[in-house]
Amino acid sequence: MTSAATVHLRPDAEAVLSVRDLVVKFPVGRRRHVHAVSGVSFDLLPGETLGILGESGCGKSTAGRAAMQLPPPTAGSVRLAGTELTGLTGRELRRARRPMQMILQDPVSSLNPRRTVADLVAEGAVLWGPPPGRERIEQVLSSLGLDPAVVWHRRPHELSGGQCQRVCLARALLLEPRVLICDEPVSSLDVSVQAQILNLLESAKDEHGLSMVFIAHDLAVVNSVSDRIMVMYLGKVCEVVPSGRMTSAAHPYTRLLLESVPDTPGTGGADPDGGTGTAPGSTELPSPLDPPSGCRFRTRCPWATELCARDEPPLRTIGTGHHVACHHVAVDGDDPARPAA
Repeated sequence: MTSAATVHLRPDAEAVLSVRDLVVKFPVGRRRHVHAVSGVSFDLLPGETLGILGESGCGKSTAGRAAMQLPPPTAGSVRLAGTELTGLTGRELRRARRPMQMILQDPVSSLNPRRTVADLVAEGAVLWGPPPGRERIEQVLSSLGLDPAVVWHRRPHELSGGQCQRVCLARALLLEPRVLICDEPVSSLDVSVQAQILNLLESAKDEHGLSMVFIAHDLAVVNSVSDRIMVMYLGKVCEVVPSGRMTSAAHPYTRLLLESVPDTPGTGGADPDGGTGTAPGSTELPSPLDPPSGCRFRTRCPWATELCARDEPPLRTIGTGHHVACHHVAVDGDDPARPAA
């Protein structure tokens, strides 16, 4: 049954990954909790790339890790290819989530420094069956621009950051996943290398028939690789919009992100939070230990009213594939001026 919080979801039968009402809380002391993710829902169709965008601390990486059950969410449902992952443990969980792999933000730290490239790439496959043949490993490495003869016996410290990220991608692709979760895969790389990794991800997606969740804080990067973009703020989804319509963003927070890009609005290439953790022209980010009542963005929103403090805005549809959680909606580029009917 479709609720106001899940109006943006497609039928479960069509989705390869379906996440509903995901909640992640981290205990702080005896009675307090960090509300990292609060009731987030999203889905992923075969061959689709969903971008998750937001400034530091919005919960986007935590949502991706919780989908992988790393760690398991506090509450909510995660279904991968029709299999419910929440509640599974041990070997049963590892086997069920094999079709979903993850690439982490820091490629060097995510690789065992004592193992060679050949061992690192084969590691996941070895856990579930006979070791993959050398020819198969070489094929995957070559497809990602790595010369097997050069890197085969090298260790992570002997590789560049871009090469390490290619090794991480090779390790994931060797398991032939259906879903690839990319947690800020290019943010730690030089700008000259970022485009190469993004092109490799697109090629791998087409070649292997992947669906991807692409998590980043760089609006330009997310906009360039995604089919849909889900904008998060302080653990909540505030907008879901097709990537080609970012300039028509309706939520005040998304508009702040667009305005913070120094070049062409909606298409520029800067970090939307400017490296400060807050959007320009706004107050400091509220603490996830004690999030604001009602709309969580209201303490920084120039159009906030008493309604925003009293009631949490549900996601509602304002166009084809476009959903916004706001009591005041921007229409045709105009500033929000009144509560939605």
